Amino acid sequence: MSNALTLRNTTPLAVLDQDLDTYIQAIRAIPVLSVEDEQKLAERFQGEGDLGSARQLVMSHLRFVLYIAQSYMGYGLPLADLVQEGNIGLMKAVKRFDPNMGVRLVSFAVHWIRAEIHEYILRNWRIVKVVTTKAQRKLFFNLRSMKKRLGWLTPAEVENVARDLGVTSKDVLEMEKRLSAQDISFDGPVDGDDDDDVFAPSAYLEDRRYDPAMVIEQDEWEEHGHSQLQYAFEQLDDRSRDILQRRWMDENKATLQELAAKYQVSAERIRQIETNALKKLRKHIKLMA
Repeated sequence: MSNALTLRNTTPLAVLDQDLDTYIQAIRAIPVLSVEDEQKLAERFQGEGDLGSARQLVMSHLRFVLYIAQSYMGYGLPLADLVQEGNIGLMKAVKRFDPNMGVRLVSFAVHWIRAEIHEYILRNWRIVKVVTTKAQRKLFFNLRSMKKRLGWLTPAEVENVARDLGVTSKDVLEMEKRLSAQDISFDGPVDGDDDDDVFAPSAYLEDRRYDPAMVIEQDEWEEHGHSQLQYAFEQLDDRSRDILQRRWMDENKATLQELAAKYQVSAERIRQIETNALKKLRKHIKLMA
């Protein structure tokens, strides 16, 4: 077995948080495993649970994580963080890798590495979550690379992107807006001008539902409206009040046929009485307003 299996004392992961350049130099110095060495290490880890073998598999593939992470630098997130997340994906891949699958570990691990990086980007790219569905996730990671130029997509380009990704044109336009938007402070800049404060969300997104003055005013208005309705209801004749009570206010509402049987008239006549009573209620309430 080659010297690639004697990497137990190499610790580039320990310097990743401190010096990215040193980390990059360290992982590039680690030899790439041969097919035979990789097979033996994977079998030893899967068959015997040898963590040393798993560690060597991870260490020898850190350079591939770096390569993949560098392709996501356009999202404005620190490369060191992207590498860290990709390394987590690599470790998950090593844990699940079956040496009898007939493929190299790097081919198997690409999915896991990208998945962890994708999750990190979606969590940290914006304060407000920009992706909630599978279609939006697909758009997020493909739309930028599919745009042929800077600026907004033309209608024809929107149609082409939607067709290529299997989504609607509306989805493409919505994601383009999200990608172009910027996070802003809820309270506005601390040292900003007064004009800046006017456009801060806190200036127009005030929640006044629990303002004591608003709550009292709302309660008084509802009480006033209830009193008006009660007074108008009392101005109706007994039959009209009974019909409205049983048709609109009782928990088990009566049908027109049931009331027609009670008053020995047709169902159509009950409907007419009900309609006239409602008109009288509206008229009384309008006069008292």
